[in-house]
Parts: sequence; C-alpha cells; structure tokens
Amino acid sequence: MEFLLIASAHFLALLSPGPDFFLILQTALRLPLRHAFAVCAGIAGANALYLLLAVLGLETVRQWTGLMLILRFFGAAYLIYLGILLLRAPMRPLDEGHGSPSFLHAASLRQQFTVGFLSGMLNPKNAIFYLSLFTAMVSPQTSLGLRGLYGLWMAGLVLFWDMGVAMAVGNRWIKARLGLWIFRIEKGAGAALALFGVFLALD
Repeated sequence: MEFLLIASAHFLALLSPGPDFFLILQTALRLPLRHAFAVCAGIAGANALYLLLAVLGLETVRQWTGLMLILRFFGAAYLIYLGILLLRAPMRPLDEGHGSPSFLHAASLRQQFTVGFLSGMLNPKNAIFYLSLFTAMVSPQTSLGLRGLYGLWMAGLVLFWDMGVAMAVGNRWIKARLGLWIFRIEKGAGAALALFGVFLALD
C-alpha cells in the first residue's frame, strides 16, 4: 500500500508539464533522438540525486534555507537564460537544427546531458517534492533497502517517461507535420521556460 501511494503521487506529478518537458520538446524537434535521450538522462540523473537524499532520510536539507535560496535563484536564472536563447533563435528550417552553434541545439550528447542535468538540479522544487514525499508517505520503519527500491523506481520512471515524450515528439511523422510550426513552437517553449524562471524567482 505504501508503494502504491508514493508511486501514484509521483506519477501524477510527472503528468504535469514543467520546464523539463519544454527542454525535451525543443531538443527532440531539432536534433536526432539520441540527443533528446541525453537530455532525459540528465534530468533523470538530477532527480536520482535528490531521491538519494530523500531515501537516506535527509529531509533536513530542505530546512537549509540558504542552499534552497541559492538553488532557487540560480535555477530561475538558468531557465530564463534558456528561454531567451529560444526566443532569440532565428527562423530556420527544421532540418537545420543539427549542428547549430546554439547552446541548446549543439549536437553533443555530453552538452545535452548537462542541459538536462542542470535543469533538474537547479530546480529546488524537485528537492522539496521528493523530501516531502518520503517524509509524509514513507514510514520511518520502512527499511533503507525498500526505500532504495522506491527511489530506483521513481528515477527509472522519470527516465522512461521523458524518453517516451521524446520518442513521441521526435517521431518523423510528427516532425514532418510540425515542421512549418517549429518557429512558433520554439518561441512558445522559450516563453514557457522564461516564465517558469520568473515564477521560480518570485515563489
């Protein structure tokens, strides 16, 4: 029962599109699928680190107001920066995304992993969510091994869910039909990321 509760709460949170969704969206549209997968891996890696803190019972981390404040403002600045990059990107055909000098569209698996990792790591809401989830829903009597399995399940679900989103968006049929709208989609994604950054800073 405990696992069902925590897994259900986590899955419902995944259904709500956030900054990660828009990063995956623009990467899957502009670059080969493996680069979108690298972004997904970076996001999942950041989530896994926060899950590790939660599994170890380090809920006191969220009481470190100084650290949370630093994460919040760095995260806000990072999201606004990514949003501005997309908002300022020139109009280019869909097939010109590969090899673009833009930080967001660089054809580098390592760089795309970093983009995703920073997005997940600099979002203090991830830390608060996981730490709160384990504090509220996981019994203190639950063994460390079982808590570890919970964390492994959630980190794996984040990865596979995000990869599923990337595969859906990066499908050739979808790309062919979104090609004429790519400029507007990028601007929409840029505006969304910038707004997420502003809301994070003001939260």
